[in-house]
Amino acid sequence: MNRKKLWKYIGALGCGILIAGAVTWKFFDTPRTKEITVGVKEYKKDIKKTDYDLIVTGGEPEGVAAAVRAARNGAKVLLVEKRNALGGLYTFGQLNYLDIPQDSKGHWLSEGIFREWYNLVGRTSTFDIDTAKDAFMKLVQDEPNITLSLNTEITETVKEGSKLVAIKAKDESGQHEYTAKRFIDATADGDIATMSGAPYFIGQADIGKEKTNMSVTYVIHMKDVDWKKVKETAKSGKFEKSEATNDAAWGFWGVHLAYKPVEPDTNLRGLNIGRTPRGDVYINALQIFNVDGLNEESKKKAIETGKKETQHIHKFLKENFPGFENSKIASYPEELYIRETRHVQSEYMVSMQDVWERKNHWDKIAWGGYPVDVQALSRKEPGYVVVKPGQYTIPFRSLVPKEVDNLLVTSKASGYSSLAAGSARVVPTGMSVAEAGGIAATISIKNDIGFREMAHEEELIKKLQDKLKQQNAVLNDFEDTNYPYMDDKGYEGIKAVYNYGLVLAGYDNKLPLDDKVSAMQFSALTDKLLKQVNKQVYGEKAAVIASMPQEKTNITNQQVLDQLNKLGVKVTYTSPTTDYITVRDMYMYMKDLIDTYKTK
Repeated sequence: MNRKKLWKYIGALGCGILIAGAVTWKFFDTPRTKEITVGVKEYKKDIKKTDYDLIVTGGEPEGVAAAVRAARNGAKVLLVEKRNALGGLYTFGQLNYLDIPQDSKGHWLSEGIFREWYNLVGRTSTFDIDTAKDAFMKLVQDEPNITLSLNTEITETVKEGSKLVAIKAKDESGQHEYTAKRFIDATADGDIATMSGAPYFIGQADIGKEKTNMSVTYVIHMKDVDWKKVKETAKSGKFEKSEATNDAAWGFWGVHLAYKPVEPDTNLRGLNIGRTPRGDVYINALQIFNVDGLNEESKKKAIETGKKETQHIHKFLKENFPGFENSKIASYPEELYIRETRHVQSEYMVSMQDVWERKNHWDKIAWGGYPVDVQALSRKEPGYVVVKPGQYTIPFRSLVPKEVDNLLVTSKASGYSSLAAGSARVVPTGMSVAEAGGIAATISIKNDIGFREMAHEEELIKKLQDKLKQQNAVLNDFEDTNYPYMDDKGYEGIKAVYNYGLVLAGYDNKLPLDDKVSAMQFSALTDKLLKQVNKQVYGEKAAVIASMPQEKTNITNQQVLDQLNKLGVKVTYTSPTTDYITVRDMYMYMKDLIDTYKTK
């Protein structure tokens, strides 16, 4: 099956990966002419005890948020980080361009600790990497209740039955064991949860796409860029629709079209460019495929590939992009921007339906609102946007992993389906979730109740929500509860198919529901969907699928029924037309296919 035609016909719209920055986020356009200094003390490891109220593992932004919020609520916290500084993706992956979810009125959905950090780094959509490191460190150092242990690798977890009671860690001084009343796993990959035996799946296995992960990105860091020319280039449309402020530029899809990747498994999408006060820039655009984010050798190889491809891209930009004529490569990031690895199975898994329908959970502890952005899977499988949801809630239950007690997971590895994680994975949302985890730990300790039991105690959840509101979290109910196509007669079909990532409404939430469907289009969607829904049946019906019509002319309703009959689908829907079917009809027929063959 021709994948390009498949994506074309099921509505990928070709520009799904275009521009995260072109989403309707509006940032302050305040020019910065000098660097920002954040006052921090020299780090010295000073660990005088081995028992704590709370141990937070992972110095990612989420880990900082969890530790700080718990400390401010009275907990004695040990924050453990394997690197020599804090900030994770933002500082070691050098992702300096902020994706901040907003509601329909332009209000941020992440406040609290994220806002404090944002103010420290300059109050704009981009930031300097060293300033970001200092800002995270300052937030931690300002809390006397936090003990920080950098350069510390967790080697083992200790359980009593299903209850996590301690971690074993190794640093420059040797092996240590630390105990705590409660634990939070804020590592990007859910390392502590899975080390302790929590179940999980990897990538998009939950929608029938095993061994499928989004591409990783290797951020490109350059200096001596003429920003005035970059802004002029954006305005000129030289590389298609683009925009630029004093601190950021995005779009430039024409760069993707003009540039031919050199290294294998690489791709250059449209550019998201973040500028710092010192004038250097960080570019989020270089994608690398087939990287195992849990394998050190795979990541090391990808970094070397990224460095080589960066040099080719730099040469291209110098020769073709006004503003980069005198630019130089300033540095190479130590780490990759890895969007997806493990998804920890939790008491509740936030679903694609929750995101699309803007679910308002009774135990909400944070808001999400970023588009469901699935980055490219390969050069032939471009990225896409399922929907721009507006806003939806993340429940406390999604932080509680199955089979391991005394632990919360507060990172992109939390209880999200792979598609929901396409939205919930962004750092501001993660920091909001982590703050809630920090407060929840203090409530759990004070009331001598485990997280799993607490997740079903309405009174304690209400107390958690009240404390979050008092401490500047965004948790109010929203007025607009409408969601795309909620009143459409074909919504049940739309819902059935979007749960497999095959309804792609894009940034504008538009679907061509009344368009007529060609035979090729129907066959392509049937092929892809059945493969995801039930691989065994897909194999058994291989001959039927191979013989399905590929004409570009409209498929008739009778032809559809004939094909579904050959596939053994129990058809309950009937199209109101005979000479053709619409996209709406196709989705309803696909619902019948899913209902027939979906495995539990």
